[in-house]
Amino acid sequence: MDFHTLNSGASGSPHLLLFVSLHDHGRGISVPCDETGNVDIDSLTLRLRNAYLGARAMVGRDYFRPTVQHLAYELVMPDPI
Repeated sequence: MDFHTLNSGASGSPHLLLFVSLHDHGRGISVPCDETGNVDIDSLTLRLRNAYLGARAMVGRDYFRPTVQHLAYELVMPDPI
């Protein structure tokens, strides 16, 4: 799977906010979050913060609406359009 979580530092969260690519199925960005999808942006590395902000700005153009996934479960990928 080409889905990447960039090193987030000291997160330890069992949840990920997933931004799946609209154009390249199986690719996207995942960011540690709480169970409701809130991201502690101050705990992210600069690289992951930039990726998160970029993905958030490109929802609907390059990424599906993000979903919250629990790490204990298999990642659920939206069907390509």
